Amino acid sequence: MFKNTFQSGFLSILYSLGTKPLQIWDKEEERKCVLVVNGHIKRPQDEDIQSNVLEIIGTNVQSTYITCPADPSATLGIKLPFLAIIVKNLKKYFAFEIQVLDDKNVRRRFRASNFQSVTRVKPYICTMPLKLDDGWNNIQLNLADLTKRAYGTNYVETLRVQVHANCRLRRIYFSDRLYSEEELPPEFKLYLPIQKS
Repeated sequence: MFKNTFQSGFLSILYSLGTKPLQIWDKEEERKCVLVVNGHIKRPQDEDIQSNVLEIIGTNVQSTYITCPADPSATLGIKLPFLAIIVKNLKKYFAFEIQVLDDKNVRRRFRASNFQSVTRVKPYICTMPLKLDDGWNNIQLNLADLTKRAYGTNYVETLRVQVHANCRLRRIYFSDRLYSEEELPPEFKLYLPIQKS
C-alpha cells in the first residue's frame, strides 16, 4: 500500500476524526444472529476528550477487530520503525497485533494484550503483556528493537496491523523515531479539555 510512498516523519493509518476513518481497514464484528450483536465498531463521542473516537467492543476479543490493509492479500509496506497507538483503556480484555517482515524474509507477528502476564517468543509470533493506565494511553513500540531482541533479525517493514476489542482509538501512526509531546504536530496530540472549577 505505502511501499512506493516516500516515508519520513509521520504516517497515519487511522484517525478517528477523518471523514472515513476505516477507509483502508476491514472490520470484523462478532454476531450470533440477526437480532443479537455481541460486538460492535462505532464512532461515539468520548466524554474525556470531548471528541469522536473509534470504539471496538466485543464479548470475544479474537472475533471483533479491525485490520489494515482491508485487502487480505495486500501489505502496508511501511518502513518507519516506530508504531504509536492512542487508545483508551476500557478496563476489559484488549489486544493488538503487528505483522512485520524481517531481513530473513520471514513474517513475524507481535501480539500485545492486557490479559497475558509473560512474554513468549515462538518462531512466528511473539506475545507480550500490555499494561494500560486508566483513561487514555499512548502506546509506542520500537518494531526494529522488538524484531532484533525477539528474533535476532532486522526489521524491514510492517505488513499488517490488527486491533482487537475492547478499546477506543484516537489515532494509529508510524514514525521514523520517537517524538516528545512537544515535537508532535498538533493533530497528533491528545487534547484533554480544560476542567472548569
